[in-house]
Amino acid sequence: MESILDQLVAALYKAPPSSDVLSQIVTLLQQQTDQSASSFVSSTHPSLLILERWTWELFSQESHAWIHETSYQQLLQTLATFNEKLIFNCRDIDIETKGSLLFSVTIEQINNVFLYIDRCIDDDDPFIAYIILWLDNHSHFLFDNLQYASPVIGYIGQYILNNYIMSKEYKIYLTQLRQPHLSHSIFTAKFLFYVAACSYFCNSFLIQEAYSSCNPDEIIQYLSDDYLEIIHVHSYNVASWSKELLRCIARLVSFTLGCCWSNRAKNIQMETLFPTEKAARNHFEQLLYIISYEPFYKQIKKDRSNDETILVGSILTLFILIIRMRETNWLSHLSTKLRTTILSIIETAINDEVALCSYGVLCEVLTDEELKDLKVAENIYNYLLQMIEAAWNQTAEKYKRIHMILLLQGCQAISKNDSMQQKIAQSDRIHLLIEMCDEYPIVYDIIWALSFSQDIQQQLRSNASFMSKLTRLAKQSENEQMRKAINGILWNLDINHENRSIDDKHTTNIFDIMISYSHKEKVLCKQIYEELIKAGYRVWIDFDRMHGNVMDAMAQAIEQSNTVIMCMSEQYRKSNYCRAEAQYA
Repeated sequence: MESILDQLVAALYKAPPSSDVLSQIVTLLQQQTDQSASSFVSSTHPSLLILERWTWELFSQESHAWIHETSYQQLLQTLATFNEKLIFNCRDIDIETKGSLLFSVTIEQINNVFLYIDRCIDDDDPFIAYIILWLDNHSHFLFDNLQYASPVIGYIGQYILNNYIMSKEYKIYLTQLRQPHLSHSIFTAKFLFYVAACSYFCNSFLIQEAYSSCNPDEIIQYLSDDYLEIIHVHSYNVASWSKELLRCIARLVSFTLGCCWSNRAKNIQMETLFPTEKAARNHFEQLLYIISYEPFYKQIKKDRSNDETILVGSILTLFILIIRMRETNWLSHLSTKLRTTILSIIETAINDEVALCSYGVLCEVLTDEELKDLKVAENIYNYLLQMIEAAWNQTAEKYKRIHMILLLQGCQAISKNDSMQQKIAQSDRIHLLIEMCDEYPIVYDIIWALSFSQDIQQQLRSNASFMSKLTRLAKQSENEQMRKAINGILWNLDINHENRSIDDKHTTNIFDIMISYSHKEKVLCKQIYEELIKAGYRVWIDFDRMHGNVMDAMAQAIEQSNTVIMCMSEQYRKSNYCRAEAQYA
């Protein structure tokens, strides 16, 4: 039986459709609640697809005379709101169905839309505002569904990168944003299209799995100075931000994070953005001022659907990247403000991703004792492991909208904490991590950190098949990082290394001193090394002596040295290598 929507969308192609037809479609869409939207989409998908395609045909026309008609305005606003509901609330609708509706556009139509914007001499043309709504919905969807790909997404992403982000107009708009006192008149539709909508789309595009070949180095080099200055200028007057300035800064922080996140293992973009420790420190402090503004984190939503949630979530993730990148002794003078702010965010946040990042920051910056004293510490490991287990049992392997790799990185941070190790041992969830090893190599590093706990060691030794796998992979794996973690696990489990044969040890010590340190303190330790060499000591340090099995090389170095200097720091304590060295020494 033909539905009412079927009849209405068929009437759209009667030139021109009557305002009554458009109004009836508006009413149907507005009637859909969060609870009814999924069943509505399932039962009317073909008609909705026609409606979405008709909208893009409308957008791609040369003439936009319709744009001043109230019935068209209401329909486009209502459809954009409905699409947002489709993205965030229709969890029963599969990704392919959502994608087919949201990206029901041809490359030719996209070209026509962008060509119109390029030629538009009215910076406040209302047509641009509608395209912003559609691009923002695309960005929301792509961010939450990293595995979704289509040729048109790749085309839109590359077009925006090449023609808008890397353009002189984008640079001009960023220069305007660097001014401390901004006139509201600068925030035209075209300004917001470039700085907010295009930046946000490119963030989602850069972190897409299908487009990981995109190189963000050039982008960071192009915008880093402007980005840092914009944050510097506006970070201390957040109470006076307009909603337009909030939108621009939230999207710029998110975009910058996306560039850094896409190649975070090598820190290339982070090194470009923060060439010195001072630069990282200043930016961290400025971002802390921004998220400590209570009205921002009070507005966090359960979905990444408003600018406050985008801003706070992006800043927290950037905090973690900065902390992992450089020595952060300077955090001590910010610790009270940071701790208070993060705890306030945790208490109020209803967004799982924001809460996860908040816990991640705490685990990175607090000592074992400080973490143990917090009331929220009891929740961290349970909260995280429950999310990991739930995600592992999902086909898409994510918890709600949080992807597994983010969950595991959070687990990696807490796994280095002694009290957390004990709680994980008591939870009897080590079997879950063992099950995940083959698909996620990062889990080997997590298990290595956990294996310093005697209770965990016992649980691992009792799993004969896993022990056999570790022994085999230690010899055969081509993944060097994974192999190092596996050797670390075996080292912690193998009691024989504590009784190495006297025949295997050198009877004469080659070195007076071995320096054991965290690589975050490499600069300082190199100075210590050079002073000791000047004083005539024979010093072992791992600048260029670590080859083959790192654990065996470390043990041999300790055995060949009269004295071991342990350069103790919080980073030293959190390093699996350093902890193994200290225990063996």
